[in-house]
Amino acid sequence: KMMFLFYSTGLRIIITTANLVEQDWFQKTQGIWKSPLFAIKDVAYDGKNDPFKEDLLEYLSSYGNSKLGMYAEKLKEYDMSSANVHLVSSVPGRYTGFKMHQWGHLKLRKLLLSYGPSKDLVNENWPIIGQFSSIGSLGSESSSWLCGEWLSSLSTCKDDELKESKANLKLIYPTIENVRNSLEGYSAGCSLPYGIQVAMKQRYLKDFLNSWASDSVGRSLAAPHIKTYTRVSPDCKSAAWFLLTSANLSKAAWGSYEKDKKQFMIRSYEIGVLFLPKKTNCATYTIISGEESEVCLEKEFLRFPYDLPLLPYSSSDKPWVWDICYTKEDSHGRLWMPS
Repeated sequence: KMMFLFYSTGLRIIITTANLVEQDWFQKTQGIWKSPLFAIKDVAYDGKNDPFKEDLLEYLSSYGNSKLGMYAEKLKEYDMSSANVHLVSSVPGRYTGFKMHQWGHLKLRKLLLSYGPSKDLVNENWPIIGQFSSIGSLGSESSSWLCGEWLSSLSTCKDDELKESKANLKLIYPTIENVRNSLEGYSAGCSLPYGIQVAMKQRYLKDFLNSWASDSVGRSLAAPHIKTYTRVSPDCKSAAWFLLTSANLSKAAWGSYEKDKKQFMIRSYEIGVLFLPKKTNCATYTIISGEESEVCLEKEFLRFPYDLPLLPYSSSDKPWVWDICYTKEDSHGRLWMPS
C-alpha cells in the first residue's frame, strides 16, 4: 500500500499497512511511514548513493503496468538519497542466482548482512518479534519454514555469513478475547483472515504466540492490522532493527526455497520499510513508551505499537480464526456466526 504525493516543492512517499477500504481505517491499529520531502534532483546528483530510489523503481517495474510506468518515469526526476530506510519488497515469481536476494526474506537477509547489527553486540538472547494480522500455511512442523529459512534470515547479523545461531522467536497475534473485547467486537475479525483448517495443522504456533496488548499507546482495543518485525534486547530497552511492512506471516508474502535452496518462490506483492540504526549513526535504537515519546527529541528512538515485555498466551487463550462460530457476546452484545 503506497502513495505518491506530488507538491510544487517536491515529492513525498507514503507506505501504509492499511488498504484503501473503510474497515482498515476505522478503529484499527495501522502503521504509516512518511518519507522526507524529496526535491527534484540537481545537476550534481548522480544516483550512485540512492538505494531507496533504485529499489523503488525496480519494484514498480515488476508490475509491468503502463500506468505505473508513467509514475516511475516521474519518480526518476527526484533525489531520494535522504530516505532513512531501506525497502524490503516481495514480487510474485520464481527466482534463481543473484535474483533470489532481491525480494522477500532473502532481501532482508541481504540487508542485515551488509548493514545489520554486529554479532558481537546481538546474540541469540535478542529475540525476533513478529507481529501480524494473518497467518498462512507454514508447514506441519516449526522447523520446516518458520524456524528454518525464515528465522535464519531474520537472525542475520552484519558480516555473519555462517549464521552461527538463530534468535529466540516470539509472535504477536490477537486472541479470541482480544477480538471479542475490541472496539468493533467480532467485526474486527474480518480483517484477521486466519482459517481454522490452516490453524489446526500448525498447533505448534501457540508455543510462540503472545496476545495483542498496547496500553502504552492506548491501542489495546483497536484491533491490529499493522505488521511489524523487529529484534530487541533481552531487557526490551533496545532494538537492533525494525521493519514496518504489508507482509503477514506467510510463505506467500515472504517467499520460500525450492529445489534444494537453488530457487526462491514468492506468491504476493508486498512492500515495507526497514529501519536500521546505522542510518542515524548509532548501534541500536532506544525503545520508548507512549508517554516518553512526547518529550523525546532524539532521532534514534523507536516507539513500538505494542507493550513490552510481551504477554504470552495463557493455557486458555486461542488465536482468532474467522471462519468458526463464537457464542459469547462481544463488546457490542453480538455473536459471531460466519456463513
